[in-house]
Amino acid sequence: MKNVGLLVARLVLGAYVAAHGAQKLFGSFGGRGLDVTGAGFESIGLKPGKVFAAAAGASEFGGGLLTATGIAYPLGPVMIMGTMAVASTTHRKNGPFSTNRGYELPLTNMAAAAALLAAGHPGALRLGPRLSAKRTRLAVLFGAAAAGASIYQMLNAPEPETPAAAAPADASEASGAPAPPAPAPAG
Repeated sequence: MKNVGLLVARLVLGAYVAAHGAQKLFGSFGGRGLDVTGAGFESIGLKPGKVFAAAAGASEFGGGLLTATGIAYPLGPVMIMGTMAVASTTHRKNGPFSTNRGYELPLTNMAAAAALLAAGHPGALRLGPRLSAKRTRLAVLFGAAAAGASIYQMLNAPEPETPAAAAPADASEASGAPAPPAPAPAG
């Protein structure tokens, strides 16, 4: 039963994270692709944005596929953890819930990857070889350094300039009087 549980956890986490990577890299699954994602990364201080977007997309896509298949375990969960640490930091100002574009999903993905790592093995239902202990240590060090450098750059980026305040849209807004209620949304 434990092997089936590990397989299900690997498949669900790996497939979803790989799909997020495909959104960034290829514009698949309703994603915006590398150019638009790169511009978004630039806006939060990760420069050059397209390079950071490609690295994040490749980490998600590759880490997701490695996690789902169990190939080179534990490299997949390690890649996911590093990428999700950066993603959680990116969404920190929006609070904890995804309804506000918060860090709920990346933090949950990071915790699931950490649980798979803590299991110590991917289960019997996997493909390919494991990563050696020495290569695992190198992957963890490299991943932690890359994630740490990305987070540092993002946290120390200058705040984007906000455009000058727009002129009031109508007289009630200019006078300080309450604006009439907005119509209720249709449907």
